This record gives sequence, C-alpha cells and structure tokens, in this order.
Amino acid sequence: MNFKSSKLKNTFVIGDIHGGLKALKQVLEKAAVTTNDTLIFLGDYVDGWSESAQVMEAVINLSKQQQCIFLKGNHDIWCEDWLRTGYIDNTWLAHGGKETIESYTGMDAVTQQHLQFFEQMRFYYVDEHNRLFIHAGFTAMQGPKAELNAATCCWDRTLWEMALTLDKGIKKTSLFYPKRLKLFNEIYIGHTPTLYYNVEVPMHGCNVWNIDTGAAFTGRLSIMDIDTKQFWQSEVVKNLYPGEKGRNKD
Repeated sequence: MNFKSSKLKNTFVIGDIHGGLKALKQVLEKAAVTTNDTLIFLGDYVDGWSESAQVMEAVINLSKQQQCIFLKGNHDIWCEDWLRTGYIDNTWLAHGGKETIESYTGMDAVTQQHLQFFEQMRFYYVDEHNRLFIHAGFTAMQGPKAELNAATCCWDRTLWEMALTLDKGIKKTSLFYPKRLKLFNEIYIGHTPTLYYNVEVPMHGCNVWNIDTGAAFTGRLSIMDIDTKQFWQSEVVKNLYPGEKGRNKD
C-alpha cells in the first residue's frame, strides 16, 4: 500500500481488522490517506479472515511510510504468545486462531519480525489533546496507567457499557458524570462490535467513540477522522472473502 504525499495532515483511527486485509486497503483508499497522515490502529489485527499474517505485513510497511500508532488487542496477545512459544490456546483456536495459524503457512521468514512488532505495541495512547486511544477500556479510577494488569486495557467492556447507559444529555460538570470518563476529553475504543446493538456504523456514548463495526463477523471495517468525525467503511467484509466463515463468536 503506497500513498501520495500531501500538505494536509489528518489523524485517522481504525477499528478492529481481524485479518481482513482487503477491507483495510479499501478504507485507506476511501479516506484518501496520504503519507502525511497519522494512523492510529485500535488493535485486533488478527483472527477472523484468512489474511492475518498479511495484515501484519501491511501495517509494518505502513509504519515505514508514515506516523502510525499501534495498540494491542486481546487477539494480538494470543497471537503474540503463539509466535513466542508455539503454544496454541484452545480458546484462541476457537476464536479465530485457527485462521491466523493457517495464514502464517510459508511465512516463517517474517514470524520473528512480527513477534517483535507485537511486543512493541502499546496498551494505550494519549495524544496532545488529551484524547485516549485504547483497545477495550480500563477500570482504574486513575486511568489505564494505573491498571495493575495491563491486559485489562485489551479486555475491559465496562467503560463502554457505562458510557452507553448514561443519559446522552448529561454534562461533564454533573455530579453524576463518571469520574473515569472525565479523565480524558475523548476516548476511542474497539473490542465490542457495534453489531451487538444492531448498529453498523461507529457509535458514540458520552465522550467515548466505538470504532469496532464488526469486521470480524457480518459488519464492515471503519476508519474515522478524529477531528471531523467523518468516517468511511469497507464493503461487508464477509463479501470480500467468499467461502470463508470468519468468526462466529467473540
């Protein structure tokens, strides 16, 4: 994937890819991404469609062309452990790991590079405007930096559930506004597909944006300009991989 340079500088956030390289190529093209743009990936690059290893190759190449922030998801933890030890977690196997292992057939020459890339991923990122980017959420009242177990950032759903259940009209100045959400101006997450709520586009609850639009299942991959909130989506990913099942559970 090669993009032209431009004087404009935009920052895009990208949802869970889950092995859908064709979908990733589509959203980057639709959003007219250039090498001057910053790309923030919310994690879960692997597990689902048949091109997990190829997705990893693609994002590594992107990191050589432009500024990229790579966050780690729960599926990436499983894949990282397998690349390091060869151990196959049965839960992982049933949640897309089988397809990921198969995608690495004939890719022995790059597995060590991919392992190092996974190891260097962040559990969260906060930008200069106090916007948090994290795969799933956090539980510590002081924010993700205070999590005793960093992997919580890859698994937590309570932050998103809390944001959804609040009255959308509630103001940050209210005594009822959760202190966790007040820590950041905006929070961007993946992990919990919006399809769970019969929604096919990015969702917004309080100051939390959920960009996981179910690319692993029957949804699309999404990319959003974090300043304008304009977003673009791929085709339904399962249509890009005819004959494949993708994932049937999370």
